[in-house]
Amino acid sequence: MTSLGFSLAQARLAFAGQWLFDGLTVEFAPGSWTGLLGRSGSGKSSLLRMIADLPLPDTHELTLTTDDARPLTGRLAWMAQQDQLLPWRTVVDNVLLGPALRGRPSPADRQRAFSLLDDVGLADKARDWPKTLSGGQRQRVALARTLFEDAPVVLMDEPFSAVDAITRLELHELAARLLAGRTVILVTHDPLEALRLSDRILILAGQPATLSDFDVPPGQRPRALEAPDMLRLQPRLVARLHAPLTAGSRA
Repeated sequence: MTSLGFSLAQARLAFAGQWLFDGLTVEFAPGSWTGLLGRSGSGKSSLLRMIADLPLPDTHELTLTTDDARPLTGRLAWMAQQDQLLPWRTVVDNVLLGPALRGRPSPADRQRAFSLLDDVGLADKARDWPKTLSGGQRQRVALARTLFEDAPVVLMDEPFSAVDAITRLELHELAARLLAGRTVILVTHDPLEALRLSDRILILAGQPATLSDFDVPPGQRPRALEAPDMLRLQPRLVARLHAPLTAGSRA
């Protein structure tokens, strides 16, 4: 799979006649992880939906350009906060949801789904029902379903927020390994998560909101929790996110 970069220009979004953000311009390097942080209501998830060309209730527009000048449509995958597993489909059939919606999964598709479940440590759960799984296991199935699409761009909207702290750290390790080479945008409210996983951290803040960079620790992701730069940057990032907002303020 070839890595794919893309850029946004003049992204703007209004709710109830008020601009949430206006004129956002940003580039996403091929194969990179970008952590997107900001207060609730700043527009992080909405920006992700705009990139994915999903419906939004109010005025919005953006110009999206890929490195190869081809549309991004059909070349991205989405992983949400909730696992969204269908209770009437077995684990392996949930992984196969994409090809099932597009037609009929082939034997090769089914073999690949079993292989991906093995990759996420759930080969022995393939024929089980979602209700028998723990929260962490359900998110592993959701990750396998995302991986099945083999998309060069992956949009992740707080995908690890519904699990306990230890499971979240394990999912960091798994996602970093299995999504290697893909261009990932990770919306998160967790500064530690952003510092562990991101090649670049962007903060969306202000009224209307703008994007600004924050330093990332050196080294490959996922970074060790006890790394000195992790310990140094985490309180600074929390302070940036906690800074009071005023009209026209910037992050």
